[in-house]
Amino acid sequence: MDVTGLPLFYRVKRSLQGMPPIEPGAAIDREWDRLGLDATLLALSSQGAVPRIALGVGSRGITGLPVMVKRLVERIRGAGAEPFIVPAMGSHGGATAEGQLEVLQSLGISEAAMGCKLEATMVTVVLGRTAEGLPAHFDALAAQAHGVMLVNRVKMHTSFHGPLESGIHKMLAIGMGKEKAATLLHSRGPDGLRDDMPKVARLLLAKVNFLAGFGVVEDGTHRPVALKGLSAAEAEAGEQELLKLAYRLAPGLPFADIDVLVIDRMGKDISGTGMDTNVIGRLRIAGKPEPESPRVKAIVVCDLTEATHGNALGMGLADFATQALASKVDFRLTAKNVLASGFIERGRVPLVLGDTAEALRAALDHVFRDHPEGRAAARVVRIGSTLDLQEFHVSENLVEAAQQLPGYIGSTGPEPFN
Repeated sequence: MDVTGLPLFYRVKRSLQGMPPIEPGAAIDREWDRLGLDATLLALSSQGAVPRIALGVGSRGITGLPVMVKRLVERIRGAGAEPFIVPAMGSHGGATAEGQLEVLQSLGISEAAMGCKLEATMVTVVLGRTAEGLPAHFDALAAQAHGVMLVNRVKMHTSFHGPLESGIHKMLAIGMGKEKAATLLHSRGPDGLRDDMPKVARLLLAKVNFLAGFGVVEDGTHRPVALKGLSAAEAEAGEQELLKLAYRLAPGLPFADIDVLVIDRMGKDISGTGMDTNVIGRLRIAGKPEPESPRVKAIVVCDLTEATHGNALGMGLADFATQALASKVDFRLTAKNVLASGFIERGRVPLVLGDTAEALRAALDHVFRDHPEGRAAARVVRIGSTLDLQEFHVSENLVEAAQQLPGYIGSTGPEPFN
């Protein structure tokens, strides 16, 4: 890798606002008992055949997810019911049942590890229509179950903001609604998604035997710090409280003004948009204004995670990419997800360069094209991903500013870009 002409970098570590981490299995037990789910399932069992409970699991890389799902499987079976896991991820996994099962397995959710069946279909049934006439699609296999449970992370959405964003309601309305629901609800744009998704979710909460949704909040270091079990009656108010907590704990870039941001990895397991739009300050939605902060002039993205299975939705948020990333893109799968979302800009291919150094050099050339003398003072930040913001690299001229950041721990360097 030729680093000629590139700035030297310092590695910086900071402490992000957080809370004591939870033990996921113990948190599941606590909320299970609070909701009285043993008694609920035993009542279902008394009606005759062993009740089958559908457990919806999504495509996000949530820390401790296999532990949570495994414990839910054990608790369901311990109460006399039979669990089965269904993918609750809309059009992800190439909008195929096989692809969605592969996504689950890449997250550690397999039949062998969980001790129960994984059942997937893209077939849905319509369980009703909202007052506006929107159909409420629902996984056909889960619709036949005696009860439904979900487990999902609650966080800010990457396309809109409102009382309910990314969490249990979205998983219910879109994740469990498969490609049909994902395409339909995204087709009305971010405002429609913000307004329509909760309406569909409320309808489904009334139509299915929704036993519980387990909402997880992570801190800025990707650790689960809160988990709440929500009944149908508690779901809306409970998720809103979890979302408020997620907002308070959400990390951001170390600086509001950056010339070039280098992101080592993107993928669906990191964010629904590959890179969290709330972190990078870019929406790329036609007709919607871009966020006022942070202000990043150019973004370089270097690679795709293995867990994203070639889905590069969100690469259009970047300006430059590497050949390593481009070689991993599954364009058919990516197109499926981009078309379902309706946000075409996010699926565009950035300018592809040979390696990370070459891409950074091109980004600097672009930013300082009309005033090359400013390149010596370029403000460059490098992060592992939009989930990894506790440690990062900064160009040498930013190290003093980094030392003034809240929670600053220390820095090492300088060292060449690598």
